[in-house]
Amino acid sequence: MTGYTMLRNGGAGNGGQTCMLRWSNRIRLTWLSFTLFVILVFFPLIAHYYLTTLDEADEAGKRIFGPRVGNELCEVKHVLDLCRIRESVSEELLQLEAKRQELNSEIAKLNLKIEACKKSIENAKQDLLQLKNVISQTEHSYKELMAQNQPKLSLPIRLLPEKDDVGLPPPKATRGCRLHNCFDYSRCPLTSGFPVYVYDSDQFVFGSYLDPLVKQAFQATARANVYVTENADIACLYVVLVGEMQEPVVLRPAELEKHLYSLPHWRTDGHNHVIINLSRKSDTQNLLYNVSTGRAMVAQSTFYTVQYRPGFDLVVSPLVHAMSEPNFMEIPPQVPVKRKYLFTFQGEKIESLRSSLQEARSFEEEMEGDPPADYDDRIIATLKAVQDSKLDQVLVEFTCKNQPKPSLPTEWALCGEREDRLELLKLSTFALIITPGDPRLIISSGCATRLFEALEVGAIPVVLGEQVQLPYQDMLQWNEAALVVPKPRVTEVHFLLRSLSDSDLLAMRRQGRFLWETYFSTTDSIFNTVLAMIRTRIQIPAAPIREEAAAEIPHRSGKAAGTDPNMADNGDLDLGPVETEPPYASPRYLRNFTLTVTDFYRSWNSAPGPFHLFPHTPFDPVLPSEAKFLGSGTGFRPIGGGAGGSGKEFQAALGGNVPREQFTVVMLTYEREEVLMNSLERLNGLPYLNKVVVVWNSPKLPSEDLLWPDIGVPIMVIGKRAVRFAA
Repeated sequence: MTGYTMLRNGGAGNGGQTCMLRWSNRIRLTWLSFTLFVILVFFPLIAHYYLTTLDEADEAGKRIFGPRVGNELCEVKHVLDLCRIRESVSEELLQLEAKRQELNSEIAKLNLKIEACKKSIENAKQDLLQLKNVISQTEHSYKELMAQNQPKLSLPIRLLPEKDDVGLPPPKATRGCRLHNCFDYSRCPLTSGFPVYVYDSDQFVFGSYLDPLVKQAFQATARANVYVTENADIACLYVVLVGEMQEPVVLRPAELEKHLYSLPHWRTDGHNHVIINLSRKSDTQNLLYNVSTGRAMVAQSTFYTVQYRPGFDLVVSPLVHAMSEPNFMEIPPQVPVKRKYLFTFQGEKIESLRSSLQEARSFEEEMEGDPPADYDDRIIATLKAVQDSKLDQVLVEFTCKNQPKPSLPTEWALCGEREDRLELLKLSTFALIITPGDPRLIISSGCATRLFEALEVGAIPVVLGEQVQLPYQDMLQWNEAALVVPKPRVTEVHFLLRSLSDSDLLAMRRQGRFLWETYFSTTDSIFNTVLAMIRTRIQIPAAPIREEAAAEIPHRSGKAAGTDPNMADNGDLDLGPVETEPPYASPRYLRNFTLTVTDFYRSWNSAPGPFHLFPHTPFDPVLPSEAKFLGSGTGFRPIGGGAGGSGKEFQAALGGNVPREQFTVVMLTYEREEVLMNSLERLNGLPYLNKVVVVWNSPKLPSEDLLWPDIGVPIMVIGKRAVRFAA
């Protein structure tokens, strides 16, 4: 029992130890787990706390990561680098501070200079204002002195001579008539305006013999002329038409002379009269040969040396287009320069022809004696040799295929009809004109007709014979439109024609076309040129253009246009003052009555090219001595006479008569609105521009929504019908 008990106890004791061991092992694991948990959880929290409160510590001893005493951390390499950087930055900051102080001192000095400049500007403004006042006072004093010393002159009172008062010493011979001894200047004062009285041919006997077309065309032209007056008492010039006569009317010289002397204002000798004999055909009779015309001027297309008075009589062109305007659509273009034939000539010389000139006894007496040298045989041989050489294509015919036109003795008669001759001339670069074999016949209707037809179709005239007197030769520069070659040089004509360049040929053709349109083409141009010749000889200025109000087309202006960069950068070229002057009205121009004298040499010899001759008014063609141009603002200015002032180069170019000059731009347009607007915008900022006139050359008005640029000056848009001058 005891043993059993002991065994059971002993056995029980061992079991208790095992349980204790198990329990202690569990406690150890639990403690270990708790310890690890505390380490893993609380230590990071504590570390985080100290790290976040590191900079908040007040005492150096409480800083966990604070600097150690003795600069222990400066031995670290990157700390040394930081120290060096800090020292470098400190030096740069010191330098920048020094520079800042230096700049502040300079700014202070510049501020002082600015203040000084402002004071000097104010002083300069005061001085300028004083100078302006002094100038204004000086100008006022100058005007007062001028008004006192040079009073305004009034026009002289016109004194008209008595009806039958001659007042001129008679010349020794009729051929000796010149303006100084056969023209009464007292009837033509400078301020008279050149009044012209035209006789009514229907009121006289010889008027019934005139060619109806010539008479009707002449009367229509005279009625529309600006100089013609119906008051014969104040007339400066008297015009009478005596030809061309109808066929077969033959008016004897004595009868015609009697009719002339019976004119109501003939005044015994016909001074201040112009007798006009217009030729419509190449065989027009020389009615005034052996007619004593006294002191009257003669204007016709046929002259002998014995009847032509240089500087007094006038050689006029034939009247081809009497009552009709030339058909400009049929006129060939000026290019190509060279045509099919180098030169052409068609004519026949009829020695046996008897004209009205040979019927006069005085003429037969003059023809007695040794005959003059005749080069016609040499001319025929030379021109045929050129044609046979075939170096150039030429056409010369010395025998007419049909009946030749009647002509004067020793003159080359025209062949064929006018239309056939024009068709040949349209194919010719040059047109030969052989003057009559008699050197005493200085011009004939046949030669004038050849010249007229050549200029009409653009064939350059080549006149063989230097004794010829071309129409209006003392006023027109024929060397710019034709070649005049002496007959002895006929062998050199071919070489001379081939030596001309294309540019020279084109320039001569253009000038010939201009002369034909301006002085030869119509009855108006012929009559106006005759009056202009006489008026220029006696030094009376041309009548001013009659002012007519232009029909302005309304238009809207848009935004201001920008300045053209090409115009803004002018380099060294001075186009005007720095400040932009607004448009101002032109000063009143008082006509200079000496302009026909002072400007004669310049306009005659110095004006280049064909553009120094152009119509002055629709009624009066301007001769070379009367060339005008559009000058300051509006109105016409004579060449020369500038008073100087600002814009010296501009003054020299325009030749104005006032110190201040502005100009007007005239533009012609036709349904090209975009191009027009661009062109107008480029005019913005142009110095000296007064205004722009746009000639709207279209039947349709500009669109209403079209915005015109604002270029700082007025833009006038007018219709073409309002323009009185040719483009």
